Amino acid sequence: KMAEKQEEPSNTQNGEPDNAEEGEEKKKKKLKREDLPPFEIVTGERLPAIFFKFQFRNVEYSSGRNKTFLCYVVETQGRESVTSRGYLEDEHAAAHAEMAFFNTILPKCESSLRYNITWYVSSSPCVTCADRITETLKKNKNLRLTIMVGRLFMWEEPEMQAALKKMKSAGCKLRIMKPQDFEYVWQNFVEPEEGEEAKAFVPWEDIQENFQYYEEKLAEIL
Repeated sequence: KMAEKQEEPSNTQNGEPDNAEEGEEKKKKKLKREDLPPFEIVTGERLPAIFFKFQFRNVEYSSGRNKTFLCYVVETQGRESVTSRGYLEDEHAAAHAEMAFFNTILPKCESSLRYNITWYVSSSPCVTCADRITETLKKNKNLRLTIMVGRLFMWEEPEMQAALKKMKSAGCKLRIMKPQDFEYVWQNFVEPEEGEEAKAFVPWEDIQENFQYYEEKLAEIL
């Protein structure tokens, strides 16, 4: 199973007595994400709405947004087509989500299969990750990668621009997420908020302008 939540610690480890009478449900609610050890790659099928609303906002100045959230769809075409999806999140001090994808979700590409991969990422990759993507695509001609990004990361830096160009020449399609793409992620990768009916996606105020801003920048770079 590709999208498996990693083990979450039990309450006992958090210094709270494990109360046997407590219902399983209650226990699950108690385990907030903060209880996860730091710098762990978290994988799962859906991410909490609060993370999406903050991390995926396509703002120009992304202060405090120092994680990468990567939602992926992998279509594997062989005798049968298989599609899997999920998300990865990282803390920038450890492996970045892009690296984690290649290390954990797709550790090896079978040469007899074709892979169509789409990522929806909160921001574009750093230089190191961009280089890893370029190398992976050059090595695996049977891999197609489209990366939809909310924001461009450090796009003014010449080495960043060079790394993005290399990714493009290796066949990676890099796109800025449009409002419809954010809506797609909301519907397919975000947990419905607790105790509420499935809410429609509410675009933020400057979503369209920011998309256009980044799209222009990306066009200039590439």
